[in-house]
Amino acid sequence: MDTTPLRDAYRTLLDAAATVADAGDTGVAPPAGEWNAEQILAHVTMINAVTINAVSLIASGANATYDNRLALDTWTLGRVIERAGGDAGLRDRIRLQGDALCALGGPMLSEAELDTPVPTLLLSNGTLLVDQPIPLRNLLTGLVEAELPGHTKQLLALLPEGARPEAAQ
Repeated sequence: MDTTPLRDAYRTLLDAAATVADAGDTGVAPPAGEWNAEQILAHVTMINAVTINAVSLIASGANATYDNRLALDTWTLGRVIERAGGDAGLRDRIRLQGDALCALGGPMLSEAELDTPVPTLLLSNGTLLVDQPIPLRNLLTGLVEAELPGHTKQLLALLPEGARPEAAQ
């Protein structure tokens, strides 16, 4: 599996996170019920951890499941933020997790492992998105196609309108 798109998606997310961090107090407060930059980054680190776990379990011949509910819990997000050391620590963690996923999800896994169905439960804003087995390959491409770009856009929305890159407006 070519992990170049995954590596690029992480780079784009981390660039957006750095831009938001550099904006500091000049950024826009998230709308009520939405996450701030640190919460978004904590969520991404938790999704990364769940994905790394699933990849590792499948590579070891074990059964894996994929469930994002814990990554939606605001108390847990706060705990992850604190333990990572805030924004800079979260960005560093995401960078390292992205490197790990690109190494694990690429040449290490066989086609059969990438095609292994993983019982998956995905929610977003209280809405059930997926409740069925998904091939591991699709979980990885889901990071590239939806998860990371969605959170990149969410981060860039925290910038003042004039400071947003064209693609985020």
